[in-house]
Amino acid sequence: MTNLTYEAYLDEVTTLLTELYDLDDATAIKLVVDAQAAEYFSPHDDHPAMRTLTRAREDAVALYKARQARVGTQAKQQRATHKKR
Repeated sequence: MTNLTYEAYLDEVTTLLTELYDLDDATAIKLVVDAQAAEYFSPHDDHPAMRTLTRAREDAVALYKARQARVGTQAKQQRATHKKR
């Protein structure tokens, strides 16, 4: 299995987010940049064997699911705040 460069790996994850979940480019890029800032991809930088197409798909799914969970939590918090008013 071919290992991608770190930059190509991040590009692949971003591309998969747009293809799998119909996210616009800006949203997909922000997801990857935010994950990178949170050091989600640090192990990928240190271990080239982690940078495969299969792993890119797994990471795209994980990032999207985490985003959906955050959006759901924020919506619940907003509803709870509105009920208190």
